[in-house]
Amino acid sequence: MVGYDPGSQAAVHSPEAAALAGSTAGLVTRALISPFDVLKIRFQLQIEQVSSQRPQGKYWGLFQASRCIYSEEGLSAFWKGHIPAQMLSICFGAVQFASFEFLTETVHKSTPYDSRTAGVHFVCGGLAACSATVVCQPLDTLRTRFAAQGEPKVYRNLRHAVSTMCRSGGALTFYHGLLPTLMAVFPYAGLQFFFYNVFKELLAPPPNSGKSGGNMRSLVSGSGAGIISKTLTYPFDLFKKRLQVRGFEAARVHFGQVRNYRGLVDCMVQIAQEEGARGFFKGLSPSLVKAALSTGFTFFWYEFFLNAIQNLSERQKTNNIIKTPEER
Repeated sequence: MVGYDPGSQAAVHSPEAAALAGSTAGLVTRALISPFDVLKIRFQLQIEQVSSQRPQGKYWGLFQASRCIYSEEGLSAFWKGHIPAQMLSICFGAVQFASFEFLTETVHKSTPYDSRTAGVHFVCGGLAACSATVVCQPLDTLRTRFAAQGEPKVYRNLRHAVSTMCRSGGALTFYHGLLPTLMAVFPYAGLQFFFYNVFKELLAPPPNSGKSGGNMRSLVSGSGAGIISKTLTYPFDLFKKRLQVRGFEAARVHFGQVRNYRGLVDCMVQIAQEEGARGFFKGLSPSLVKAALSTGFTFFWYEFFLNAIQNLSERQKTNNIIKTPEER
């Protein structure tokens, strides 16, 4: 069960266990979905229309972009920025799930609301993701810039990227795109937890069947939640990516046209004027594939590792109880 469940027979999830399970789930999931993330970012940053019928830019289709990146940059290009991305996933997963467990428990104990309802999961999930975003935004900016650069590389490694960004734009460079990120992440994460709760209830086996649905139920519920929440909040993710590469235009020239945005509103206006309504959804296809896999695997691995941690803890307690005084 994700979140505080007063009716559960198992022990309450401690913040430490939730953070460990969340960070491990983030690590495993990130390694699996990194290629889709790179494709999504390349599409989002392209000014030209993304269309296989009328190809204008460097990338105009999912398979074409994959072949292009592989032929020009090699297989490792699909894991560009993987180190900051892994740091981001580990940090975000730890903060988000620990905050979510804490918030749902607080709501149940301090308010008349039931912590197991989808509405409570929406609010707590959104707030938990916002807290994780503020903590992890610098890592997200680094990840985006590494994934966006082609050959020759602007940043040689993580240390070089941090030092260069600090010299050129100061510490605030790491928080470019924070406002649209927070505007997007609250409903996005809230909807993830909301629909995950709804789908798990819908897919729950009959009460007297003696079955729980297992981890496959978590995977399917998470995938469905990821697709719906990503579709509804996608434009804000695109705004964030465009703003995160502000001041990074030189590395983007050989990919096609580049734009300099003064802020969120200017970014929205320029995209609407130059690229039309479809511009707000560039890269949606790989994003939906990524969202289905990412959200599904995140909830799947979170519950898997949380159950493993709880089983290990209970086994240790049992061993301590049955030990003789001399063994202790």
